[in-house]
Amino acid sequence: MAAAASAHSYSAELDIRVEDYLDDKLQSSTDFDSLDSLLASVEVQRSQLQAQLEDAARALEHARNAAQDRQGGILQSITEFRRLQESIDARMRIVVESNAPEEAARRLERPMKQLHKVELAHNYVSLLRDVESLRLEARSHLPQSPKAALQPYSKLKQLGIRLRDLQGAADGAATHLVNYVESTVENLWDEMKNTMSKELENILKVRNWPQAVNADTEMDDEWLQGFEKLVDLQVPEVLYSDAVVTLLPFEVMAKPFVQWFRFQFMGDNTTSTPQSFSTFCIPQFLSLVDKWEGFFRDNVGYILASRFHDTKVREVSVYVDPACSLIVTLLPVMREKINAMVQHGLQNPQFLSSLIVQLMDLDDEIRSRFNYDGGDPEKGWAGLTSEVLEKHFEDWFKVEREFALERYHAIMDAPDARNIDYDHSVSGKMKPTLGAVRVVDLLKSVTSQYVRVRRFSFRLRFLINIQLDILDEYHDRFKDSLDAYYTITSTLGRTIHGMTKEQSAALAGTGALETLCRVLGSSDYIIAALKDWSNEEFFITMWEELQTRAKRTDSAGNVATGMSYDQVKDRTSIVVGSDGDGGILFDETIVALSRRRQTAQEYLATALVDSHHKAFRSYLAKAQWTTISNDSHVEASQLSVTPELDEPLAILERNLTFLASTLSTAVYRRVWREALEKLQDALWTHVLLAQSFTALGAAQFDRDLDAISSLVDRHLPDGSTAIGALRDGSRLLNLPAEASDGAVSLRQASDRVFTDNAEAKKLLAELGLESLTPANARKILQRRVENSE
Repeated sequence: MAAAASAHSYSAELDIRVEDYLDDKLQSSTDFDSLDSLLASVEVQRSQLQAQLEDAARALEHARNAAQDRQGGILQSITEFRRLQESIDARMRIVVESNAPEEAARRLERPMKQLHKVELAHNYVSLLRDVESLRLEARSHLPQSPKAALQPYSKLKQLGIRLRDLQGAADGAATHLVNYVESTVENLWDEMKNTMSKELENILKVRNWPQAVNADTEMDDEWLQGFEKLVDLQVPEVLYSDAVVTLLPFEVMAKPFVQWFRFQFMGDNTTSTPQSFSTFCIPQFLSLVDKWEGFFRDNVGYILASRFHDTKVREVSVYVDPACSLIVTLLPVMREKINAMVQHGLQNPQFLSSLIVQLMDLDDEIRSRFNYDGGDPEKGWAGLTSEVLEKHFEDWFKVEREFALERYHAIMDAPDARNIDYDHSVSGKMKPTLGAVRVVDLLKSVTSQYVRVRRFSFRLRFLINIQLDILDEYHDRFKDSLDAYYTITSTLGRTIHGMTKEQSAALAGTGALETLCRVLGSSDYIIAALKDWSNEEFFITMWEELQTRAKRTDSAGNVATGMSYDQVKDRTSIVVGSDGDGGILFDETIVALSRRRQTAQEYLATALVDSHHKAFRSYLAKAQWTTISNDSHVEASQLSVTPELDEPLAILERNLTFLASTLSTAVYRRVWREALEKLQDALWTHVLLAQSFTALGAAQFDRDLDAISSLVDRHLPDGSTAIGALRDGSRLLNLPAEASDGAVSLRQASDRVFTDNAEAKKLLAELGLESLTPANARKILQRRVENSE
């Protein structure tokens, strides 16, 4: 149907085209003349078009058939794919439900393991053969050519290192193989060293070393060659080792020295006793090195220099300085001796304490005398002491702490501990107690014990747990002493607790002043000592290191081993870890002691005031200032001191003398100024403004004040200025009733003072009494009997 429709459509289209063609060809009558030819042409064209139409119809039919065939093939392929998929799924279910793979794997497992073992055994055998080959090759070059022997040895060494690395990656596999190779390397190296060492030992034996060799002898060529071979053997070991290596030739040549040392100091001889360690062992050890130092430097110094001058160890003294190489060789036997001494010291604390000091001295002697740095040019040699303290610091620290605290308590319990040391310093300086002086000496001795300890945490432990502990205990004594003083001297304290006869006797006379001066002088002395120590290099370095560590540590971390940031900060200084430049190790201790010093100074001033108040009690109550004299003009200088003032003057002089011998000039002036001002207030209130005075009475009062001023000025230059206002008041009180030579009389002064304030001030300025106010001047003038009349 589609083909017919298509053909019909094509025929219609063809008719239209024919019609158009005819219209185009037959436009006029002349065109009909050629009609036959035109019809013939049209017929031809029609035939061609018909043929084309039939071809197109056949092509269309062929294409339709081909399309139907292709669609049928696709459907068939889909059907076949589905059948294949169903077949695969069925087979997969069969495989999943079957145990055939596990069976096959189990059957193959054993043969595969056997095959793996065979391969592994083959590799093991090959590796062992290579190891043995390298070992034999290295041995074949000895002792003639140690350098040639180093080549196979190096390969074997590298093989052992490589196996160890591979074993780590393989979770520790082939342990026996790795251990065997490493032991082979070690044994080969020992064998190589022993072979070369025996050659040098034979040379030394022929020369009867060291008995027949003088320290100034030159080594012959054979000797030097044997020495060189051993150095050549060790060059790679030296260059690739992180630790200090003992040079073999020195080890061989030092064997007689080691044997001698063992015989002398590690046997049953008297020189082997612990008591002989410092008197015999250490001095002879140093003498041994000192004796052969020049011999080794002169003979083999150039050999070491030639082998190491172009290497990374060219500045390491233990490889380029023969004396240092000799020390490295001898130190092991000294360590054995020291270990034995330490074991003895653990049972004898006093010996352990002295032993550490002796070891520090030995370390310093080795460093300074032989320029020994232990193979570390930058940090230097830590020393034998450091090695001992790494293991036994706690034992030593416990001993030193017990000794220090025991000594401190003995100082405090001594009968003379509370006595003031008047000879300790010159006049004008604070005088501490004997106990304070001894405590400072004790703290200095503790510093000397750990000043040479290199580890910071050890030094900090000594500072905080020994020295600061002692200072804290001593501070508590000051506090307890001041608290006890306040309790028995204050009104409230006496009311609650009362005062025993012994306490009253202890405070009698200068007892109260002495009690306070002990605390004042001792605390001041310790504060000064702590400030001086803080300027010493040792404590400055400790502070800087503490600051550096604290800045890298938070409050929960440790500044040093076993010591937290907060603990150290509370005991040393509140500025620990801050960015400021201030602060010292003893800040907190100085602050605490300064409080006690200030309190003692305040109590001392109060004690003076109380002493003077009691002494002047009868003088203040004296009412005989209105005595009349027949002489109208009385000179105060011609009068005697009031009898009631004799005892107060004696007490003033006693107090002045005592305090001058115990206090510094600054504190002395400060305390007395406060005490004299209080005395002035008492005399001003209870005498000058409370009593009535005749001319004789006023002169007598002025004479008494002059006696007080003279006494004070003798002991304290210009000290009487503290009662200057009282003296000015006395001068105003002593104006004469009748003046001569233009002087101001009592009447004139009274008239001007009571005129107004301006006139009063003018008068006081003329009289040079600037310390008085107009109001005070009026009150004072009113105390004259003449004015009251």
